[in-house]
Amino acid sequence: MGDIERAPEQQGKPHCGPADVETSAQHEAESRGDNNKNDHHERWNHPRSNIAKTLATFWAFLVMGANDAAYGPLIPYLEEYYNLSYTTVSLVFLSPIGGYTLAAITNNKLHLHFGRRGIAWLSPGCHLIAYIVNCLHPPYPVLVVSFIFAGLGNGLADSAWNAWIGNMEDSNQVLGLLHGWYGVGAVLAPLIATSLITEARVGWYYFYYIMVACAAVELAFCVWAFWDSNAAAFRESQRSISGSATDNEQGGVRRALFVPRYAWVTWILAFFLLGYVGVEVALGGWIVTFLRRVRHGGDFASGMGATGFWLGITVGRVVLGFITPRIGEKTAIVIYWIFAIGFGLILWLVPNFYTSVIAVSFQGFFLGPMFPGAVVVATRLLPRALHVSAIGFAAAFGASGAAVLPFAVGAVAQAKGVEVLQPFVIALSAGITLLWLGLPRMPKRQP
Repeated sequence: MGDIERAPEQQGKPHCGPADVETSAQHEAESRGDNNKNDHHERWNHPRSNIAKTLATFWAFLVMGANDAAYGPLIPYLEEYYNLSYTTVSLVFLSPIGGYTLAAITNNKLHLHFGRRGIAWLSPGCHLIAYIVNCLHPPYPVLVVSFIFAGLGNGLADSAWNAWIGNMEDSNQVLGLLHGWYGVGAVLAPLIATSLITEARVGWYYFYYIMVACAAVELAFCVWAFWDSNAAAFRESQRSISGSATDNEQGGVRRALFVPRYAWVTWILAFFLLGYVGVEVALGGWIVTFLRRVRHGGDFASGMGATGFWLGITVGRVVLGFITPRIGEKTAIVIYWIFAIGFGLILWLVPNFYTSVIAVSFQGFFLGPMFPGAVVVATRLLPRALHVSAIGFAAAFGASGAAVLPFAVGAVAQAKGVEVLQPFVIALSAGITLLWLGLPRMPKRQP
């Protein structure tokens, strides 16, 4: 094993609970100097090839954001086009879980065998397959299957690019920008999809013609930028971290999930991200239907409500990404959840369309920095040799929340009405805030 596991402070101690995890994390941070003094982190602009790589990941996240945010404005029209119930139409949320699960399991292996270049091929390629199928507006069961490929593409990109950028200098700010581009895609998707359907009067599937073009650009850009990041380069970078060529090959995901001092952090972050992503996509996916049927808004105005929510997320990620490290990631995320729950209560309890649009926009603003903040916490609580495995698993596992929880909202809405959206979101938000408090104390930053 690498230097982290050989540290004398760790030998002979049992590791079986959160207190031990906390002590272990602090000792590791001290023994390795947080890996910063002798280990020069990459920057977004150093080496120079990282500029193109960083921009490629930004574009990939824009495509992912557009993919996830398209559900909201399209769901009412999928219901009408295929004559579906809430529960049945919600299968488009549920089906990507197959892709997310596969990404969580295979992420580390793919890195070891194909490097980041392999992810640059596979993730956009899966997007391209899904969007080409959607353009053909096939029978609904085929459409459901196509979203499995979209889920795999999102899961692979989420895993790989979060782990890579999470290890950079100034990772809070760069991750804020990365997820901000997700927000840009999520802002544009409802605007474009709603305009095509309500103003241009074309079928819902015309939106996916645009997505095909975006995925084609993603494929070309990512492969070009990461062409030098093959398997040999990845294994060499891991060898320089762990001191062993086989450390990651034999231990990656298993160590992150089953060695107690690492597993405590990995599993909490995985379930936190599952809940967070579920809240985000459930709100983005059902807010248009909520505004139309509960707040009695017009088609176009309700679609713009989804745009306001995703715009709030985008601005929150960029702006609060600079504030979060000043407060401290663990404390800041608790504060953001309190504000998000407060605006959720306004959205639920004040029966006014315009108040609801403003409330959901601010809800998005405070939800924005959650995902990048969690990735930064993972990089500080776990050894660098496990970042790809642990962050990759947590991000892909968490992404399954985009499938399971919006589907659950749809299933409950079928029986109780779509007004169940906000009680569901508020209860889930409170639960994962408590889960977040179970993380070990953060090690002090090194000067």
